[in-house]
Amino acid sequence: MATLEVNVVAADREVWVGEAKRVIARTLDGEIGILPGHEPVLGVVADGEARILTPGEDTIRVKADGGFLSVENNRVIIAADQAELL
Repeated sequence: MATLEVNVVAADREVWVGEAKRVIARTLDGEIGILPGHEPVLGVVADGEARILTPGEDTIRVKADGGFLSVENNRVIIAADQAELL
C-alpha cells in the first residue's frame, strides 16, 4: 500500500513526522483531502485542525495557524506559523 511522507513544522520546531494513509487539512480555499498519488499542490493554511491517518489507523490531530501546505511526490509538508499536537 502506498503511503504519504508527512512533515508538520512550526516556525520554531518540528511538530510531527511520519507516514500516513490520508491527510485532511484546512486551506483558505476550504478543506483538502490528500491520498497517495495526489497531484502536486501548494496552498495557504487556514487556522484550524489537520488530521493525519497513519497506516496503523491512528489519527494524529494538529492545530495549525498560518503558513502553507505543499504536496508533491507523495510528500506532504505543512509549514505553519504556529502548530501543536492536539
